[in-house]
Amino acid sequence: MTAAVLFDTVSRHFGAVRAVDAVDLAIAEGEFFAMLGPSGSGKTTCLRLMAGFEQPTSGHIEIFGATAEGVPPYRRNVNTVFQDYALFPHLSILDNVAYGLMVKGVARETRHRAAEDALAMVKLPGYGARRPGQLSGGQRQRVALARALVNKPKVLLLDEPLGALDLKLREQMQEELKTLQKSLGITFVFVTHDQGEALSMADRVAVFNEGRIAQLGTPEEIYRRPKTRFVADFVGSSNVLDARTCARLGIPAQAASIRPESVQIGASWADQLTLPGIVTATSFLGAVNRVTVDCDGQRMSVLSPPTLPVPAVGSPVELGFERADLHPMEAE
Repeated sequence: MTAAVLFDTVSRHFGAVRAVDAVDLAIAEGEFFAMLGPSGSGKTTCLRLMAGFEQPTSGHIEIFGATAEGVPPYRRNVNTVFQDYALFPHLSILDNVAYGLMVKGVARETRHRAAEDALAMVKLPGYGARRPGQLSGGQRQRVALARALVNKPKVLLLDEPLGALDLKLREQMQEELKTLQKSLGITFVFVTHDQGEALSMADRVAVFNEGRIAQLGTPEEIYRRPKTRFVADFVGSSNVLDARTCARLGIPAQAASIRPESVQIGASWADQLTLPGIVTATSFLGAVNRVTVDCDGQRMSVLSPPTLPVPAVGSPVELGFERADLHPMEAE
């Protein structure tokens, strides 16, 4: 099956800076794919290479089997939703959505009908006569999405489109984007630095670091079985046990990770791995309590249900966890 987007050893250099460094990547047709990483990790440059705003220094890019190098953005069957939405303030919402069709020479009545359909798709029917300045941030985000979808792209590129929204609206839009993607069946490529967005929406996630993919897999694989300390630390909160601590536990002396919710205070059954320690801090987080424990120099974080008593700072405790929840990691 032909990949929607294929990167074959793609690099993009800016002088001595390797923004993208020999990336291999295949995104399936109809997949919701997230590129996750900190600022400067290469994820946005990869998106711009897909869109045609950048050209690779070396390597090969295909979009649905067609060579993409040298092909300008307007000749690629992709559209981009930008973080700042880039709406035209002097145009109506209907004309903003229909702008791409106007550039293609589509008749006014036809493009306006298509724009109205696209606005209905993003739950903004009847908003066509308004201007961008009359809409909320969430509504402008929907307009930008409609403007991209009206061109019926085979790949939709989203460059941190939810970054300007408040938390509640961002969570709502995450659900709506996922539902929309499934109903349309087109490939979404989503760039974000927010691990919650990536894990909640994507079918697969590529975690970027220093121009390379540190790990590629399903959200559960990325979260439960991080390959390196960078992935363990960046994707959620993780306890990273050093080789010395692992040796004390009687397991191979290499770094391993375990999520705080997989650790409990007190050993409940015989086959648990256990670590004694001293409580150094506690925090109330609403749904859970966070308890920080010093285990002979190994810092451990525990997320404990609020129904359980919180040990006092300075008290000795024993931490227990299942061997299966401890994941050995590769060297960086």
